Amino acid sequence: MKKLLILSGKGGTGKTTTAAAFIRFSEARAFADCDVDAPNLHMVANMQQKPKQSDHYGSEKAVIQQDTCIGCGQCKAMCRYGAVEEKSGKYAISAYGCEGCGVCAYVCPTKSIEMVQDVAGEMELYEGDTVFSTARLKTGRGNSGKLVTAVKNALFDAAPETELAVIDGSPGIGCPVIASMSGVDFVLIVTEPSVSGISDMERILKTAGMFQTKAAVCVNKYTISMEKTKIIEEFCREHQIPFVGKIPYDKQASLAINAGKSIADADCPARTALHEVYEKVMVLMGMQKA
Repeated sequence: MKKLLILSGKGGTGKTTTAAAFIRFSEARAFADCDVDAPNLHMVANMQQKPKQSDHYGSEKAVIQQDTCIGCGQCKAMCRYGAVEEKSGKYAISAYGCEGCGVCAYVCPTKSIEMVQDVAGEMELYEGDTVFSTARLKTGRGNSGKLVTAVKNALFDAAPETELAVIDGSPGIGCPVIASMSGVDFVLIVTEPSVSGISDMERILKTAGMFQTKAAVCVNKYTISMEKTKIIEEFCREHQIPFVGKIPYDKQASLAINAGKSIADADCPARTALHEVYEKVMVLMGMQKA
């Protein structure tokens, strides 16, 4: 299985739009959405079957056993996160505030505080002619990198013989992106001609270099700033990074996306340009001839 990861850095660049189009262009039988904070690839995946759902456990959270709590308040005094709440002499711990450090359980004189596994998110795995893995992180939960890894592993375990897996990576440049990048064969960075777009592109490329993962760059909505698009092209040329194309800003593409369709199903200049990007990426991955 060849594993293609699509990243963007900042949100709104066109990462998921590109991933959905690549899935359609390649007729991929395996794909995943690793944007666990706000997954939306399912909106265009058109999966007909019901998914297998399972809880994902992240870090531990503290819970006070009310029947043995004597209300001494030591847990509240020692909690540096302000997660312990007091009302009418009774103490409780907010799951949103608790960081799972365990100090409250350590200082409790009656051992009334337990550390329990916390459900950090819900995973969904669609299995049929195609396999689609996704998940949603619960509000206020951290450790999204662990959930991203679980999403990828579920996909790889369910579709080990698939020729190509397309992965819609996590946005940003932090831990979830590192978890998305681990173990993939190729990274396509979808950037935009803006200061933040260029900055995030450079940082993702640096991360890919640390992983020794091959990467290429394309520019989405390049017509909004020809000057910064030229800067991106020159940067790639200077650093010997494959530059695989430019996609124009296209209102027809926006209309298709707003209608819940893949840009691959639209007849517009953006679709044509994106298909050229797709073909170049497939050549770089060794999946088709130049």
